[in-house]
Amino acid sequence: MPEISLRGMQMPASPIRKLAPLSDAAKSKGIKVYHLNIGQPDLDSPRSALDAIRNIERNTLEYSPSDGYRFYRENLVKYYAKYHIELSPEQIIVTSGGSEAVLYAFMACLNPGDEIIVPEPAYANYMAFAVSAGAVIRTIPSDMESSFKLPDIEKFEELINPRTKGILICNPNNPTGYVYTADEMEAIRLLVKKYNLYLFSDEVYREFIYTDTPYVSACHLKGIEDNVVLIDSVSKRYSECGIRIGALITKNKTLHDTVMKFCQARLSPPLIGQIAANASLDAGDAYMQHNFDEYLQRRNFLLERLNKIPGVYSPIPMGAFYTLAKLPVEDTDDFCAWCLSDFEYEGQTIFMAPASGFYVTPELGKNEVRIAYVLNIDDMGKALVVLEKALEKYKQLKQ
Repeated sequence: MPEISLRGMQMPASPIRKLAPLSDAAKSKGIKVYHLNIGQPDLDSPRSALDAIRNIERNTLEYSPSDGYRFYRENLVKYYAKYHIELSPEQIIVTSGGSEAVLYAFMACLNPGDEIIVPEPAYANYMAFAVSAGAVIRTIPSDMESSFKLPDIEKFEELINPRTKGILICNPNNPTGYVYTADEMEAIRLLVKKYNLYLFSDEVYREFIYTDTPYVSACHLKGIEDNVVLIDSVSKRYSECGIRIGALITKNKTLHDTVMKFCQARLSPPLIGQIAANASLDAGDAYMQHNFDEYLQRRNFLLERLNKIPGVYSPIPMGAFYTLAKLPVEDTDDFCAWCLSDFEYEGQTIFMAPASGFYVTPELGKNEVRIAYVLNIDDMGKALVVLEKALEKYKQLKQ
């Protein structure tokens, strides 16, 4: 049998999806599975987007331009202007989801062996994209006790060496829900400028900030315009994960042209997805406010109930729709798998993402899980009852 590539063997399994076979098996036995593992919003996509798909009047579903339709990029310029991000259509590349934007940013900016500094815990697929590009993730742990605030900038400098090419942040953060302050963003700006690094900034959750802390985009930072690569997606703000439309934004013309070569090789981003995403820009303030209010209500409900479960603790996330929770177990990989394979309460069980997959440093996150509050409050309440019952039963088994 031929050997699998080294890259293939190094590619990490998704902590969000790797337990899916156990979930499917539980469902096949008639067990209700509450999905707290994945950031798949259950809120309605904009009516304007659904109508645009239903009313497509085309005889041919053709390739779109490799950087996306100009009409969509022009409308995105207006969208970003609302957040004081001044762009031209030529600085926006439409991608097949935010994931492709991260991958192409890495492919265009990094050589094999180059290093990126990332605060951890971090979105697990960053590690996968780095492996794909032959790059190396160097992490700086943040901690639950400080609600996962940015580590001291001196910690970043300790890791910088001739192979260091960039810093990657997610703001608001997945998986912690942390929102970086203006002072933290300024510290990053100074570091990027001092060492001439790329700043990869994933900002797909900008609509969901539940604090008075102002949203500071990497594109707001002065003097490093050519260093910034903004990653975006419609998946979360419009509940449109399935249309696979994201964006890579850069004011660096050389980088833009380099990314375009990768985009031309993959031909084009999804045509129908762009039609839906463009129509979503007409969703209106009422749509976005409804979604914001719903997630805020869910967050408050989840955190109040979660922290009442004996031995469980989670800080209050200030953005996105995730939280990391510490559980009274030694190994959440084992616990989460057991919940799906060997446990049910009144015909129900829960699917959570073990937090170890969001860390690079071994042994970190072993007693933590990421919970996505994307279920309605009724279902989330039932899921939390199941979690408490599961913890009681698991503790008895381990005694």
